[in-house]
Amino acid sequence: MKPIFTFFLTLFAGTLFAQNVQSPSKNISLDFKLVDGKPSYTVAYKTKPVVLQSLMGLKLKETTDLASDFVVDGFANNTFNESWKPVLGEQSSIVNHYNEMTVALRQQKTGRKLNIIFRVFDEGIAFRYDFPRQTDLNYFIISDEVTQFNLTGDHKVFWIPGDYDSQEYVYNESRLSEIDNDKLNLNNGIALKTIGGRYVVQSPLMMKSQDKLYLNIFEAAVVNYPVMHLNVDTKSLRLNAQLVPNAIGDKAYLQAPCVSPWRTIMVSDDARDIVSSKMILNLNDPSKIDDTSWIKPMKYVGIWWEMHVGKSTWDFAGSQNAQNAASKDLIPSGKHGATTANTMRYIDFAAKNGFDGVLVEGWNVGWEDWFGNWKEEVFDFVTPYPDFDIKAITEYAKSKGVKMIMHHETSGSVANYERRLDRAFDNMKQYGYPAVKSGYVGRIIPRGEFHDGQTMVNHFNFVARRAADYKIMVNSHESSRPTGYGRTYPNYIAAEAARGNEFNAWSTGNPPMHETILPFTRLLGGPMDYTPGIFEIKMNVYDAKKTEQVHTTLTKQLALYITMYSPLQMAADLPENYEKYPDAFQFIKDVAVDWQESKYLEAEPGDYLTIVRKAKNSEQWFLGAITDENARKSTISLDFLTKGQKYKAVIYEDGNDADWQKNPKAYKIRTVEVTSKSKINLVLAPGGGTAVSFEPVK
Repeated sequence: MKPIFTFFLTLFAGTLFAQNVQSPSKNISLDFKLVDGKPSYTVAYKTKPVVLQSLMGLKLKETTDLASDFVVDGFANNTFNESWKPVLGEQSSIVNHYNEMTVALRQQKTGRKLNIIFRVFDEGIAFRYDFPRQTDLNYFIISDEVTQFNLTGDHKVFWIPGDYDSQEYVYNESRLSEIDNDKLNLNNGIALKTIGGRYVVQSPLMMKSQDKLYLNIFEAAVVNYPVMHLNVDTKSLRLNAQLVPNAIGDKAYLQAPCVSPWRTIMVSDDARDIVSSKMILNLNDPSKIDDTSWIKPMKYVGIWWEMHVGKSTWDFAGSQNAQNAASKDLIPSGKHGATTANTMRYIDFAAKNGFDGVLVEGWNVGWEDWFGNWKEEVFDFVTPYPDFDIKAITEYAKSKGVKMIMHHETSGSVANYERRLDRAFDNMKQYGYPAVKSGYVGRIIPRGEFHDGQTMVNHFNFVARRAADYKIMVNSHESSRPTGYGRTYPNYIAAEAARGNEFNAWSTGNPPMHETILPFTRLLGGPMDYTPGIFEIKMNVYDAKKTEQVHTTLTKQLALYITMYSPLQMAADLPENYEKYPDAFQFIKDVAVDWQESKYLEAEPGDYLTIVRKAKNSEQWFLGAITDENARKSTISLDFLTKGQKYKAVIYEDGNDADWQKNPKAYKIRTVEVTSKSKINLVLAPGGGTAVSFEPVK
């Protein structure tokens, strides 16, 4: 760590004050300017304007806004350069190198102080508002942000609606000027929608300018603050921060000293710099967990997909109707998935194939009447159904060397979950569950709160912190999207917070380009539990009347284990489906989930992505390449391999006539010997992919 710190304290009485800070490479330049008492900034990349003059500041409820009438009291410059080691990650060491500038502002009429902290990295810039301790600003309420992003052109943009309750949308690809939520088909399988306005979109927002600059607007370290969406002025091409309100319309309750989240802008002329960036993680605090030895990666199977395809049910009675109150004497239908016998079958499969864990959904009472009625007392998180012998299952899993993964669906009743949280975690510790998958389907209780509001952000972070006290890892679903908090609490091992693979089972599904966009958006904030690995692509294998399908080829499902990073990876299909294709299943058995090094070989959002990763403490490498609906060919140099070492490369690729619609299960496997001087040709079918394992030859 090499900090260089300088500080100047000066009163700038004039109305115009400008100061510049550059990235370590000097490719990115940020200018701060105080014009007529209003703070503003601009950003340039290699002298090209990226963000034109944009205002900054905050609006406060029932008091003077912190957006104008400022003078500059001083500024501080700082250079920071360190390497830190994540507990789990895409690489074993992460460089955190930036130049920092802090501008100290004072409001002339009120005397209140506000600092704006800027950090400029080689891949982008970040800024946050810092509220120092002061007499005239103690408790206060944020009613809005004045934060603007004035863009230079009508960029191509990958966007989803600014929904306060869900991120489970298919991405739209359009020009900024064409954004319009009113024109979307919202018959998309999402049960709860709360869109914040006609032109409101979510961040992270991925863009490409006409002069081929890649931009991404996001945020980092969202703690005690609501999620930021973006309100688009489709004529001026200005984006305004739009904070998610609480039940009475306020945005955030704060007490000085405190800080806002970071507002981030990534920019490069190479898309690989965006998708590989660790800037969001670097803007979060280091780990607050001293002993992290219990935080371990997991590859798992589970009783889950069979409910989505209609083979079994979550509820004991077998109705699969989540809105019918059940009698006390439940009558089993024989379709319940989470039985003792079925769970032991999955445990056997996990043990036989080297998987770490088994997830079971629908194990606990309450699934007959849990959704749609804003019901507060739903699950108690400790009482199993009569056909789920938790003690016997625990002992059986232990005898097989398999860990069980707990499932806590809250049905949005967060008040109920928090009341029962410690008892739920005690129950997990009693039966030796190291990880929990939490769910937040439905409207939130406390009533009127949104998934992305300050109250819920605090809840999701609290659960991770409380779980750390019990040495439990957390995988949240239907939560607010991660913004790097997994660095601070690395037991927050994964999250969903986007449209996952399950939508392919019962809705319009996820188009082939979907997985080529998520690494540029959702995954910038942390690992995603996308649940890849579906081999039976078309749902008519379960019911001849079904027309739904996974919108990929089989080998693209393999490649997703590389391109969709998570240290908690599910082999999501049914055991019997994997047993039909043992040669393809071998890749899922072999692939690592924690990495020494990652290299991004090819990248274009919405089109294609090729990543290669080296397993931690190993000489094994794994490559994943995916495409959108277009077939694609490329040649990959293997110069990342250790020089002088021979490798056996097992290549899992689309068959000659493979196509995600017409022939999704056509694949072939070939083995070749390669070195660092070799090249391999990738041939990807429409909606297809290639997966490669590299094993050193002894």
